[in-house]
Amino acid sequence: MLPAIFGLAGLTLGADERAFFRDADPAGYILFGRNVESRAQLRALTDALRAIHGRDRLFICIDQEGGRVARMKPPVWPAYPPGEVFDRLYDVAPATAIEAARANAEALGLDLAEAGITVDCHPTIDVRQPGAHDVIGDRALGSEPLRVAALGRATLDGLARAGVAGCIKHMPGHGRAMADSHKELPTVTASAGELEGDLAPFRALAGSPVGMTAHVRYTAWDVDNPGTLSSFVIGEVIRRRIGFDGLLLSDDLDMEALSGSVPERAERAIAAGCDLALNCWAKMTDMTGIAARLPQLGDAGMARLDRALTAAPGGSDSDHAALLARRDALLAAAHA
Repeated sequence: MLPAIFGLAGLTLGADERAFFRDADPAGYILFGRNVESRAQLRALTDALRAIHGRDRLFICIDQEGGRVARMKPPVWPAYPPGEVFDRLYDVAPATAIEAARANAEALGLDLAEAGITVDCHPTIDVRQPGAHDVIGDRALGSEPLRVAALGRATLDGLARAGVAGCIKHMPGHGRAMADSHKELPTVTASAGELEGDLAPFRALAGSPVGMTAHVRYTAWDVDNPGTLSSFVIGEVIRRRIGFDGLLLSDDLDMEALSGSVPERAERAIAAGCDLALNCWAKMTDMTGIAARLPQLGDAGMARLDRALTAAPGGSDSDHAALLARRDALLAAAHA
């Protein structure tokens, strides 16, 4: 199995994609708005991916956070609020905010499970910092680490109830970045002591099944490499200090924070300690280049992948509309 997650070009699988995926056998796939049109179409697409490999349980992920980061949109699917909504509610009623976040995530997870999606790249548990770039902004669950952890745990629980594994991001923390890593490499000059607050939510949720790295350079830990490509950040900070032993994905390797060709970036991410290289934009030349450069997924990575795919067995008998009604009632009651 290839330690990579690949994107798809369109609403259906092309013949070239199908043949390449069959031969390369990537660990999983990621979906974007270009892959989403209707409930029936999306389910047919994920079924087609499972059919390639004959796996009922396949790593198929999406960025479905709510707010401005949502690939499945109205009018087909409901709109979900950004993390900031639950942070504001926590100011008024912490327990209510936690329950509202859990109900919201379970309803969102039911949408994904119906579509055959098994992993949500959510929640964002970066600690929001004043003056930082808005690339995280209202996606964050707050600026206080314990609050972020509590709301993040509720989100993971809600997704798991629906049968979807959550993915905590962006380790070891994107909240201080003064630049958008989609466009350039952010450099964080905070001391190791100051960064302890950024690590705290990840440490609290270190048992999460899946995590994602940050394309951010932390001078306290590695002056030369962004976290995704740093063996020190991955091995010492993420694996040892945070204690995360789940499946570790790189952030999207197409982002402009990284240099070199996309296949070179993938090779460096795996060498640094990522389990899987995430390549989102479905460019066949990049995907074939990645397949040529990467080794097969090792035993440790296979074990983490297996754990991730069995971490959220689902079985929820909750009603989707009732979950949304409960979330909205909790949001309204706190401000009555």
